[in-house]
Amino acid sequence: MEERLQKIIARAGIASRRHAELLITSGQVRVNGHVVRELGTKADAAKDRIEAAGRVVEAKEGRRVYIVLNKPPEVVSAMADPEGRKTLRNCLRGLPERVFPVGNLEYAASGLVFLTNDGDLAAELLKHWAQLEQVYQVKVKGMLTREDMERLGKEIGVKMQTVRQPDATRGRAANYWYEVRMRDSKKEELRRVLFKEKHPLEKLKRIGLGPLTVEGIPRGRYRMIEQKEAEKLKKYEHGSERKEERKGNFTQRAQRTQRREEKADSSLRSE
Repeated sequence: MEERLQKIIARAGIASRRHAELLITSGQVRVNGHVVRELGTKADAAKDRIEAAGRVVEAKEGRRVYIVLNKPPEVVSAMADPEGRKTLRNCLRGLPERVFPVGNLEYAASGLVFLTNDGDLAAELLKHWAQLEQVYQVKVKGMLTREDMERLGKEIGVKMQTVRQPDATRGRAANYWYEVRMRDSKKEELRRVLFKEKHPLEKLKRIGLGPLTVEGIPRGRYRMIEQKEAEKLKKYEHGSERKEERKGNFTQRAQRTQRREEKADSSLRSE
């Protein structure tokens, strides 16, 4: 059965559907030895020889894989980097399936990255990525008062609350962490407003993506999730989950992971 090339490539786990379209338009896809550049082109994966980015697209459909990874800072949210920096591939050694990240998490940030080889799910999520709720922990210079958080939250259109500070019991927390619930489109506005308020953002950690969380996943490690858990992302992106269900407090759960990371960092510094 003939299908669009980008769908075939995405289902094979070589790239997301959006990236597959870029491969086609840039001349990196061949069908039976001929370069194809037109996005509407169809092929039969069972009969035609399809090559994308130098890889042969396998006709058989492999196992669907869904991964939640806790990305360390200074790791590129991609499977390859032309500048030679560390990528997500460094965190996925030993994984036989080819997967790709859905969405992006900036180089300096840490936290949750969702990866899969399910091209159809990835395409659906990316189509509505701006509507998918994300939860971040942000570290800013200095401290925001409750009034500041309410005022800035209304100005930006996000919800902010204080996170228990790792050094608070010892009275040494100079720069504070806050939990922020927001859509991806609000991130740059948050950064701009905090800078204007003289509380520039110093660190950024994504702890929640829709119903997914990094709780219990050490930095640089990942866990596999079931397809039904990954499919819940589509409900959150369309806003069909009840607000009460979205209010689950990520802070308490994520703080346990944060404290473990703080202890790990302290151990490394003392070695």
